[in-house]
Amino acid sequence: MNSRREPNGRGRGVPDMDFAIDRAERELEPTIDTITVASFDDFYLRHRGPVGRALAITLRDDDLARDAVDEAMARAYQRWAHVSRLENPGGWVYRVGLNWSRSVLRRLRRPTPIWIAEPADTSDPVVQDPTIDRALDALGVDQRAVVVCRLLLGLSEAQTAELLRIRPGTVKSRLARALDRLHPMLTHLQPPHEEDPR
Repeated sequence: MNSRREPNGRGRGVPDMDFAIDRAERELEPTIDTITVASFDDFYLRHRGPVGRALAITLRDDDLARDAVDEAMARAYQRWAHVSRLENPGGWVYRVGLNWSRSVLRRLRRPTPIWIAEPADTSDPVVQDPTIDRALDALGVDQRAVVVCRLLLGLSEAQTAELLRIRPGTVKSRLARALDRLHPMLTHLQPPHEEDPR
């Protein structure tokens, strides 16, 4: 095939470069993959409630937790091709929601809000016993985040460390200090025949 260059920079037998570029750009344009959308929809339905409850317990503010989980889910949807391949997509959403909430609180320059009264919608986050609320209020956000990850979300020490971007040793020490503070305030919740394992 003769590929001699023409004065316009194109050779005979060489495809029109503008056409090739247009085609390549069209191939790179995002397309809606119905399987991917269905996958996210399923993830959203299964994880929005648990992650929202985890954020509410950590942040002590139901409204902020709802906003945070919605913001984090929106970001997860935008990056679903990546997020869906993570080992713990729900944990990613929790961390994004927590970081977003901290940014909001810093911008508003107000302390972490107190727990709001039980919401009318039973699917929203709620802690039943008021002594649990008071006990959790005694913890800082960093300690509450570790307690939530380890005890509520059931994450391992390593997963919690990765999620919160801290060292495993920090997870262990924060959890120990948090439990030391919580234990005396929540002893009445332990069955009388159970002794403190520590």
